[in-house]
Amino acid sequence: MGAAKWIGGIIGFMAGGPIGALAGYALGSIFESSSDTPSQDYSRRGYDTVDRGYSAAEGQRNSFLFSLLVMASYVIKADGKVMHSEMEYVRQFLRQSFGPVAAQQGEQILLNLFEQRKRMDQNNPMAFRQTIRECGAQIAENLSPEQRLQLLAFLAEIAKADGNVCQAEIEALKEVAAAMRLSEQEVLSMLNLGGSSLEEAYKVLEVDPTASDDEVKAAYRRLALKHHPDRVATLGEDVKRAAEEKFQQINSAKEMIYKARGMK
Repeated sequence: MGAAKWIGGIIGFMAGGPIGALAGYALGSIFESSSDTPSQDYSRRGYDTVDRGYSAAEGQRNSFLFSLLVMASYVIKADGKVMHSEMEYVRQFLRQSFGPVAAQQGEQILLNLFEQRKRMDQNNPMAFRQTIRECGAQIAENLSPEQRLQLLAFLAEIAKADGNVCQAEIEALKEVAAAMRLSEQEVLSMLNLGGSSLEEAYKVLEVDPTASDDEVKAAYRRLALKHHPDRVATLGEDVKRAAEEKFQQINSAKEMIYKARGMK
């Protein structure tokens, strides 16, 4: 599948603002070398046109995926290193969703973003960090809370891919979450998904171990509502499947707590 099919036809919020500016740099070289380059000169015009061959749903999905890559470029480099396992997680996601060509292109986008960060930070060490904050604000304006939570869940999985989430990565996730108007508790919830301890289960439910049974039940109901897979269905079946897996892990955390407390 060529570049124009999965990242072409940018519609909606990615057409402008800080995300559009990064897209112009990160995608330009890919479109220039692609055999199915769209008629618009995306790298020159900064995505200020709409490809009428794509639906609004496809545009939103493409915007979500590029936003994921932008934020992943910040989280992956938080500790100053690019781990193979983290890059492979991104490649596998794109490969399963779009095929091997898309996986190669997604990797190139990340490499381009790493290079852009290096260039921006040469003159001002805070330049790329500020751009990420501005991108987060743009995402918050244009994605629903449920979609932003799923994006955060993907970022947390990328950070966990090497089996160790360092403090720098945690702080980067918190920073990205705050920019997208998500909470620190939601970051900790996503990082503790799939854990085997009761302590991790409480963090998943975003509730303190000293909470009453009624408070635990209320916390689970809130989580079940905002993480329901149907709320991200418009982003594609692969994203919905990932949300379903996340939902199952939330249920597993709830069951662990209920069993420990003798609750039904």
